[in-house]
Amino acid sequence: MGIIFQSYLSGDRIYCCSSCRAHLTRHEDIISKTFNGRHGRAYLFNNVINVSTGPAEERNLMTGLHRVCDIMCNVCQTVVGWKYEFAHDPCQKYKEGKFIVEKMRMTKYCGW
Repeated sequence: MGIIFQSYLSGDRIYCCSSCRAHLTRHEDIISKTFNGRHGRAYLFNNVINVSTGPAEERNLMTGLHRVCDIMCNVCQTVVGWKYEFAHDPCQKYKEGKFIVEKMRMTKYCGW
């Protein structure tokens, strides 16, 4: 398999993968906490690290049709959320290039 390259974030408020504790994103990158994922509440983030994307697919979500890719933790391969690739509705364009991370798939680093 090879060596897994892992990036680390600096700061006090970091979210990690709940399965393996790999750094995912910073609290400062939250755009919204009012989203829903497959397993409950989810947050919309500007940036996420230590993830890879799956193939793009069209999904009919609560806000309409979107082209999205699942995002998996690079360390443990857990699906932690998805990335918005394209929004068909013009009022949903702000989501393009942004990431949904499900609350149950992340934990706070050092429990802040």
